[in-house]
Amino acid sequence: MNEVIFIIEEAAEGGYNAKALGVDIFTDAETIDELRANIKDAVICHFEENQAPGVIRLHFVKEEFITV
Repeated sequence: MNEVIFIIEEAAEGGYNAKALGVDIFTDAETIDELRANIKDAVICHFEENQAPGVIRLHFVKEEFITV
């Protein structure tokens, strides 16, 4: 695996949630910087030595509602 992609969403209670696509990795944090560190740690812990992807891609999703 060359890269792993994470979907990042704002948590309803504050902070951020991150979920990897195609791999069972989940993490959360209060700030974006903390989330980046948690994602990197989670990826390193999930894969065997020398099997971790070289790239971690973050895809930020923001929901907005417009009332009519």
